Amino acid sequence: MNPYLAGCLLGSVLLAAMYFSGRGLGASGGVKYAVVSVVGAVAPEHAEKSVYYSSYFNGEKKPLQNWLVFEILGVLAGGFISGAFSGRLKLKIEHSPKISAKKRLLFAFLGGLFFVYGAQLARGCTSGAALSGMAVLSTAGFVTMVAIFGSAYLFAWFFRKNWI
Repeated sequence: MNPYLAGCLLGSVLLAAMYFSGRGLGASGGVKYAVVSVVGAVAPEHAEKSVYYSSYFNGEKKPLQNWLVFEILGVLAGGFISGAFSGRLKLKIEHSPKISAKKRLLFAFLGGLFFVYGAQLARGCTSGAALSGMAVLSTAGFVTMVAIFGSAYLFAWFFRKNWI
C-alpha cells in the first residue's frame, strides 16, 4: 500500500477511535486484559489474593469485556482481511539467505518479548504512547516517537547483517 495513503488511513482510524471511544489507540492494554483473564481462569485463587490481578476482577465487568480486547480482535481480523484481499495470506517465513527460518522466528519471538516488556515498563505501547500522544500534541508523544525511531535505527544497524 502506498505509505502516504496508509498514514492517512491510520490517522483516520485514530481520529475515529478518539471520537467514538474518547480514547486513542493502544494494543498492549488488550493483551494485558487477555493475560489477566487467562491467569483468572488457570489460577483463580492466585488472582483473588494478588493485589494486581484482583483489581481486574472487581465489579460486574470481566477483563475480556474491555474495549481494548475488541480493538486487538479487530486488528487481527483486519490484518487477515487485508492479507486475503492483497494475496499475501500465506504461511511463509520470510528471511534473508544469511539466516535460517528458525533463527528468524527466534529473533521475532525475542523481539516480541522485549517489546511487551518495554510496553509494560512504559505503561503503554507505541500506538498508545506515540501515535495517540502526538495526536493530542503531547510533548511526551513526540519524545516517545523520536526515541522509538532512534532506538529502532540503532538496533537495525547492529542487526543488519542478519538481513542484508
